Amino acid sequence: MLFDIMDYIRNGEYALLLVNLASIAFVVFCTSPVHEFAHAWTAVKLGDDTPRLQGRLTLRPMAHIDPIGAIMIFLVGFGYAKPVRVNMHNLKNGRKSFALVALAGPVSNLIMALIFTFLQTLIYVVAVNTSLPIVVYSVFGSFFSFAASINISLAVFNLLPIPPLDGSRIANLILPSKFYFTIMKYERYIMIGMFVLLWTGILTIPLSLLSGLVSAGIDFIAELPFKLIGLL
Repeated sequence: MLFDIMDYIRNGEYALLLVNLASIAFVVFCTSPVHEFAHAWTAVKLGDDTPRLQGRLTLRPMAHIDPIGAIMIFLVGFGYAKPVRVNMHNLKNGRKSFALVALAGPVSNLIMALIFTFLQTLIYVVAVNTSLPIVVYSVFGSFFSFAASINISLAVFNLLPIPPLDGSRIANLILPSKFYFTIMKYERYIMIGMFVLLWTGILTIPLSLLSGLVSAGIDFIAELPFKLIGLL
């Protein structure tokens, strides 16, 4: 993400730079809270009132934003918000419900990515079939494209089975409890190692490949209605 920004500046593509930054800000302040709200809402519905008591059952951005995680989204395109605390012992089906709570966040990102991709496709169809100014298509099409891309990246990143990401909570459904909680003791050190891998690009490359595969699937679904009625 940082390299994309530098490329825009180097090539003098300041309009795309502004659209890119606007879409990142939109994700940080609008869609990341949806991710955390999805965790909180699912947990409350499955029996744990902890998120509501801690003020996390809300879409207010400042209740969910983590400064370091937000900066990471701006710099590398992958990041996180403030984790929603869940008491697994309060959940109706224990570990199964815990996994569902963890899965809710990434699923919300994929749903938002699908919505943004659909809107991008809609604008393209309108632009092709009407006299919509190219600048309107360029601005809004790029905005929705960037927003969808970042949401896909966040979903893929959060599904990694690495503490404290959502994927590690889902892995709790498979791993023996003793082994899982042993790993969680080293959560802080694992997280530091993950940051190092992200900054060096070692983890970014496979994540980008996975995100590309998911993006292709999202594109296919979003474009399908338009193809069925002959507009694409």
